[in-house]
Amino acid sequence: MLHDSNHLANRASNHSNPSSHAHADILHQGQEHQENRECQERQDRQDRIGRLQTLLRTKGLDGFLLTHNVDLYYLTGSMQTGYAFIPCEGEPIFFVKRSITRAQQEAVIRVEPLGSFRQFADTLAYHYPDMQQREQCAQPEHLDQPCQSEESSQPEQPVIASEYDVLPVQQWERLRKVLPHVRWTDGSTLLRELRMVKSPSEIERIRTAAAAAKLAVEEAVRHIRVGMTELAFIAHIEHTLRLQGHIGMMRMRGYNQEIITGMVAAGAAAAEPTYFDGPAGGRGLTPASPQGASCHTIAANEPILVDIGCCIDGYVIDQTRTLVIGQLDEDLQRAYDVASSILRATEAALKPGTSCESLYEHALNMAAEAGLSAHFMGYGADQVKFLGHGIGMEIDEWPVLARGFTQTLQPGMVIAVEPKFTFPGRGVVGIEDTYVITDDGCEKLTMAPDGLYTITSVTDEHD
Repeated sequence: MLHDSNHLANRASNHSNPSSHAHADILHQGQEHQENRECQERQDRQDRIGRLQTLLRTKGLDGFLLTHNVDLYYLTGSMQTGYAFIPCEGEPIFFVKRSITRAQQEAVIRVEPLGSFRQFADTLAYHYPDMQQREQCAQPEHLDQPCQSEESSQPEQPVIASEYDVLPVQQWERLRKVLPHVRWTDGSTLLRELRMVKSPSEIERIRTAAAAAKLAVEEAVRHIRVGMTELAFIAHIEHTLRLQGHIGMMRMRGYNQEIITGMVAAGAAAAEPTYFDGPAGGRGLTPASPQGASCHTIAANEPILVDIGCCIDGYVIDQTRTLVIGQLDEDLQRAYDVASSILRATEAALKPGTSCESLYEHALNMAAEAGLSAHFMGYGADQVKFLGHGIGMEIDEWPVLARGFTQTLQPGMVIAVEPKFTFPGRGVVGIEDTYVITDDGCEKLTMAPDGLYTITSVTDEHD
C-alpha cells in the first residue's frame, strides 16, 4: 500500500492545538500501544527460545551459547555484552559483562553477572549442574570430533553449539580453554534458519523502515540537481532517514562486509566495482571507504542509482530506485525495462513452495533472452551470483535467491529482490523491492512508487 507522503505533516497540523482532553487521550493511547507492543515482543522472544530448544533436542545438542550482538538481541531483547546460554531444556540465562543494569531492564530472560571469564565453567556448572560429563556416548555424527564407541566407558562431553560464522577464532579458543569438557559444534545454520521466518511484530518494524525509506527517496528527488556531488545527495537522504528514526547503520553478517545507508552513485562512478558483495559497488570517497557515494558530480542524462536501506528499531528495509535528470540513453532505458520485467516475474512467483534457486535461474534466462547476460548483477568477473536475499535485523540474511539454495519459500520470509544491470563507464540501472511471503503469495513491503524517476529540471547546483 502506498502512503501519502504528506501524512506526517498533515498529522502534525491536525494536532497542533489539541484540547487538553484530546491530548491526554493521545498520550494514553500511545502508552497503551507501547505496553501491548512490549508484551508481544516478550512473547515472540519466548516463542523463539522454545523453537530453538526444540531444534537442539532434535539434533541431540545440549545447548546453544549465543555470543553475537544481533543474535543476543533476537532471543533476549538486549545487546549488552555477554553470553546467553540456551539449554535444550530448562531456563536460559544471559551472563552479562556490561551493562548488567541495562540487561536487566531489556532482557526477557534471567540475567546473571558473568563474573570472571576464567571461572565461566564454574558459573555454568553452578547454574546447570546437569551439564557435566556423563557416562554415555550418544553423540551426533556431525560434530567436530569422531564419536567414541558404545563400548567405551569414557564420559560423554556435553555438546554446545555456537555461531561459528561470526565467532572470532581467538574468542572461540578462549571459550575452549575455559570450557575444556565441552564439545563444540557449528550452530550457524540452525540459528540463521530460525531467523528466516519473521513474526508479525518483526514485519511491522520492517514496514516502519519502509515508510521512512519512501519519504527519503521523495525528499531526494526534490533536492537533486545537476552539479551536486553524490556525497551531498546522500547527505540529504541520510538526514531524512535519521529524522525518521534510522539508527545510522545497516548491520551485515558477512565477514568484512560493511554498509552505512546504501549505495547512492551516478554514472560511471556507480559502475566501478568494489569488494562489497552486491551488484553495484560505487567509487566511494577513498580507498579507505571504497564503496558507495563519492565526490563525483551528478550530470544530466546519466543513471543515478539510489540503493538505500533504513534500520529502525533493529530491522531493515532494502529498496532501489533509478533516477535520471533528463533522459536515459535508449539502451540503458531498455535495460531498466528488462530489470523491471524480471522483478515483476519474480514477484509473481514469490509464494510458498517456490524454490529459491529456481527464481535466480529464471532471472538469468530472462537476462540472456534480452542479450544482457554480461551486464546482469555486475559486469564480467565482478558479477554477483544471486538475485535477492533475506533481510531482517541484518541486510544479508537467508534465504538467498541463488544456486545451491534449494529450500522453498515459507510464509513469513522477508526477501529483497534486486535485478540490476551494470555498464562500465556509463552507470547502473535497476530496481529493488522487499516482500514478505504470505500464505498464498507475497506482499510488497517497499512503499516508494515504482518506475524510473525522471526529473525534468536540470538546473545546475551552482545556479
